[in-house]
Amino acid sequence: MDPPPQRTIALSCGCRDLKVKDDVWLAEIFDAHAIEVRRYLRRRLTGEASPDIDADDLTAEVFAITWRRREDVTDPILAWLYGVARRVLATHRRRVIALPTGDVEEDRHVIDTADLVSDDLAMKRAWSILSARDRKVLLLLAWEGLSEIQVAAVLGLSEGGASAAISRARRRLRDAIAAQGTAADG
Repeated sequence: MDPPPQRTIALSCGCRDLKVKDDVWLAEIFDAHAIEVRRYLRRRLTGEASPDIDADDLTAEVFAITWRRREDVTDPILAWLYGVARRVLATHRRRVIALPTGDVEEDRHVIDTADLVSDDLAMKRAWSILSARDRKVLLLLAWEGLSEIQVAAVLGLSEGGASAAISRARRRLRDAIAAQGTAADG
């Protein structure tokens, strides 16, 4: 009796076609997507005690999970990685104990352009009005640059469900921004 065939999936990450899931496979995926995954995590760690260190640690965990679950990795791989990163971040937040930092100075030499863009007060207020789900959908689209299909994969939705969620989130953000302008005029 022949052994069952090994499951292989051809994944593309902007590099060679990846059918053999070996250390070269992981290295190429890491080279292609580690920066994006770290930025994804870092933006969500803003305000925590050591966001840069935590982002580095959580990025390493995402790729360790990718290696352990390499047979489960699906295309588009960046969307799969973001899904893993979302779950790793949720686990991290459940086990983090807030420590008082008191007089500890923040690391001011790190400047993320996302922080500079979000300094607009009207946008911040509008953003704070949105639900957590709407913010998550818009972050995946705008900051992570995912397509609607990739957002569906990350959130575990059908394409139609993701499209509806995106449409609603965009409308709610437009309404919230418009309300900020109206409040300022009044």
